[in-house]
Amino acid sequence: MLFVRHATTPGMRAAFFPVDEDADAAGLTRAAALRPAAGAAWVAPTRAARQTAAAMGLTARETPALAEADCGRWRGLPYERVALEEPEALASWLADPHAAPHGGESLAALAARVAGWLDATRDEPERVAVCDAGAIRAALAHALGVGPLTTARFDLAPLSTTELSTTGLTGWRVAHVNRKV
Repeated sequence: MLFVRHATTPGMRAAFFPVDEDADAAGLTRAAALRPAAGAAWVAPTRAARQTAAAMGLTARETPALAEADCGRWRGLPYERVALEEPEALASWLADPHAAPHGGESLAALAARVAGWLDATRDEPERVAVCDAGAIRAALAHALGVGPLTTARFDLAPLSTTELSTTGLTGWRVAHVNRKV
């Protein structure tokens, strides 16, 4: 499974909690260089993911399981503001994968959602997924058998690829992480 982090958005550049927004034109131009052999891709239910897949020449198959974690009331807020106004809540969210002080989804719930989807699609013909970093880190956590806080340490640049391959009947192997265009 080849994961592609979608092209940069204004919110990513400004360090905001994710919202559904358009990808930058420059990033979409660069995405055209990522033309995998597949004709279709699973995509997160966001404009940036759909636009990135289209720029790559792929037919999008929208997949709710690939959505970023719901950040509740923090959605669209700058990380810096949340750190200043709710330092204890942010610290809890960063330290406890089951915490959801923002009223949205915990990182553990995101990890379980993505792991279930990954295992359910292991034999599907589409082998490309376009989404944001949270879903990719959740897939890495599942493949490595670690918690979502561990894989939060992986840097995943916009338009980078991360590849997982299946091993036998049940496992996953990490082929590469954060390979840039």
